[in-house]
Amino acid sequence: MTDKIVVLSSCSSSEEAERLARTLLEAKLAACVSVLTQNRSFYWWKDKIEDVSECLLVIKTKREYFEQVRLKLESAHSYSLPEVLAIPVIEGSPAYLAWMDAELPGSPDA
Repeated sequence: MTDKIVVLSSCSSSEEAERLARTLLEAKLAACVSVLTQNRSFYWWKDKIEDVSECLLVIKTKREYFEQVRLKLESAHSYSLPEVLAIPVIEGSPAYLAWMDAELPGSPDA
């Protein structure tokens, strides 16, 4: 098991996704943020099934950064209840994991 995680968060538009990605990168809370466009989500909301187009952020970071990533997303997101889910990275390419370490040195800024 590594100390790396992938955080997922859906966004209402590609503009919002880009803004959030840049916010996380500028704060040095992520080594990389991929934006997957043209996603379709189905979910329960206020007693009915929603069907919406969204963009998905795939945020590559460290476990110790999760709380600050969560707080940044929740404060800057357009959704009243944004998705913020962390998935552990069990293994990875040693070179890629080393690159992540180089991009995310020390403790994250508050």
